[in-house]
Amino acid sequence: MPFSVSWHTLLEELDDLPDGATLVTPLSHNRFRISDVQEQRVIISFEDKDEQRPLQRDQFETLYRRITDAPNGFQLDRLPPDADPYPAVWSLHPRFEIDEDAGVIVETDGPTATQLLEAETEPETEDRTEPDLDVYADALLLVDALERHDVTTLEEMETEALVNLYTLLSDVQRNANGFRQDVADVLLNRLHHDRPVNGPFGSVQRTTRRNRTLKDDEEVLAALEDAGIDPERVMGVDRNKVDDALEVTELAESDVYEINESEYVRKAEVDEEVKETRLQGLKDQLAATEGEEAQELRQEIEDLEDRIDELTSFRTGAEVHE
Repeated sequence: MPFSVSWHTLLEELDDLPDGATLVTPLSHNRFRISDVQEQRVIISFEDKDEQRPLQRDQFETLYRRITDAPNGFQLDRLPPDADPYPAVWSLHPRFEIDEDAGVIVETDGPTATQLLEAETEPETEDRTEPDLDVYADALLLVDALERHDVTTLEEMETEALVNLYTLLSDVQRNANGFRQDVADVLLNRLHHDRPVNGPFGSVQRTTRRNRTLKDDEEVLAALEDAGIDPERVMGVDRNKVDDALEVTELAESDVYEINESEYVRKAEVDEEVKETRLQGLKDQLAATEGEEAQELRQEIEDLEDRIDELTSFRTGAEVHE
């Protein structure tokens, strides 16, 4: 199909968009709207930027050629910087679709999905679902402890309160790290080639960590010897063998080790029964809250969410990485 035919089909789809329709870019997940549709360009405006940007027809044609020439779809990571609005707009065409998991935009004869977000509606009032996560329970107990004590003056707190606070902080840290890794495992399949993906509270990107592990000793020594390196130059002291030697000799540990001692606090045990009792009490207290007190609690939550929005929503993707 000639580009001109596909182009005018796309322009018709853009003209039919409802007011306020919002699209999202496939790589950076930035939201934008169509401000104007012209014969030679499409004007867009990003939600987090007070500016408009023209998308030129010739650039749409270049992407069109690359998509139609690629039998398995065009790889989105091959796009120039800041070019991902183009495939998002092309996704409105009935023959083009973005597969974010595969990181491609493809031409297809079947029904297609678009990068068009569903129209936002007024949120319905509904009960929050309690997640079955250890970190949720520990975080709830931690918040309760922080509200009941003046933690700005730790030196004035009772020892028992400090022990409880330390125990909860330790549990939250451990469970949060485990859950964070679960989230990271899922995110890894959705991130492409070091391109940042933005969210309300920050952004993440895919990075590569390089780990090194020596090969078998004989293989390493042979390779060094072939390269003209005397193997004795890389022979070091094996700590495990030194410890074995200390067991069968009269040498003191201080004869072969530099020893520095430091003291620290370590969690010895957790009373899960007490934690569960306190947690259930908090849940019952929240569930039984009614009348004016309940309204005040809901208002406090709404005010907190508004303050979070004020602190985070103004930051653009570019500002996050400056």
